[in-house]
Amino acid sequence: MTTAMNRQWRLAAHPVGMAKKSDLEWREDPIPVPADGQVLVRNIYLSLDPTNRIWMYPFDTYMPSVRLGEVMRGLTLGVVEQSRSPKLTKGDLVLGLLGWQDFAVADGSSLSRLEKMQPLTGYMGLFNPLIGLTAYVGVLDIAKPKAGETMVGSVAGQIGKRKGCRVVGIAGSAEKCRWITDTLGFDAAIN
Repeated sequence: MTTAMNRQWRLAAHPVGMAKKSDLEWREDPIPVPADGQVLVRNIYLSLDPTNRIWMYPFDTYMPSVRLGEVMRGLTLGVVEQSRSPKLTKGDLVLGLLGWQDFAVADGSSLSRLEKMQPLTGYMGLFNPLIGLTAYVGVLDIAKPKAGETMVGSVAGQIGKRKGCRVVGIAGSAEKCRWITDTLGFDAAIN
C-alpha cells in the first residue's frame, strides 16, 4: 500500500536572469495535517504569473520574497479536503496563495471561498486577482486610457479596446496572433 504524498516545487536558488529548472527543487513530503483553525486544501489549478519571478528575488518587494527551501508561492484554486476551521467546510472551493504543491494547510481566514462557476478556470484568468483585477485597476484607475491611445496587453488590452484605444496583443505563434485579432478584435498582434 502506498502512502499519498504531497508533490512540491521549492525554491532552491535565487535566479540570475531568467529562471531555470535548477532554481527549483522537486520534493515529495507527507500530506500535511491541519491544526485547529486550519484547513487542508487539495489544489486543482495553479496560476503561473509574471509576479512569480518577482517573488524569487533575494529581497522583498511588494511582498516578502520566497525564501530558499520554501514551497514556491503561487495562486491556487483548490477544494477543502479537511476542515478544522469554523469558516470553511469540506468541499468548499477556495482561492489562495497556497503554492506550487498538491496540498496545503492554511488558516481559513487567508482563503477566499468561491462560488462554483463553470468553467472554474475563469478564476485563474479574468477573475484572478493577480491578472484580471490588476489589469482592471491598472487600466481604469491608474492609466485612465483615452480613445485613440495605444495599449498593449491581454486583459488590459480588452479593457482598453472597450475604451476606444488602439490595442496590440503579443503572442508566441501565428495562430494565437490570429485569435487576438480575429476573435478578441485587437487592432494588431506581434508574434
